[in-house]
Amino acid sequence: QMQVAESGGGLVQPGGSLTLSCSASGFNVGDYSIGWFRQAPGKEREGVSCMSSSGRMKYVDSVEGRFTISRDNAKKTVYLQMNSLKPEDTGVYFCASESQRFGRCVLSESNYAFWGQGTQVTVSS
Repeated sequence: QMQVAESGGGLVQPGGSLTLSCSASGFNVGDYSIGWFRQAPGKEREGVSCMSSSGRMKYVDSVEGRFTISRDNAKKTVYLQMNSLKPEDTGVYFCASESQRFGRCVLSESNYAFWGQGTQVTVSS
C-alpha cells in the first residue's frame, strides 16, 4: 500500500530555514509525482511545489527562489528545503503522491491520491 509521511516541521524565526521530509512506503519516489501543499489557519490548502518522476519541478510564485524540492530515491524521501521563511509561510504542510504513474507535476490537489497527516510549520519571532 502506498503511504507518505511528513516530518521536520517546527517553530522558526523569520528569515530562518527548515527542511521538511516526505517519506514514502510501498513505492519508489522516483516513479511517481510528489507534491507539497500547505494550509494556513482559516485558508484553503494551496500547492507549494511538486516534482515529477522525470524530475520536472514547479513552485508557487510566493516561494519561488526560497524553497527547493529534491528527492533521494535510495531513501524513498522527498525534501522541501525552505529558506528565508516568512510569517506567511506558517501552516500545516502536507506531501502527497500520485496513485498511478501519470508523471504530472501540477499544484492541484486532484492530481494526488495519497496524503500524509501533515507537519506544522510556524514562522514567528
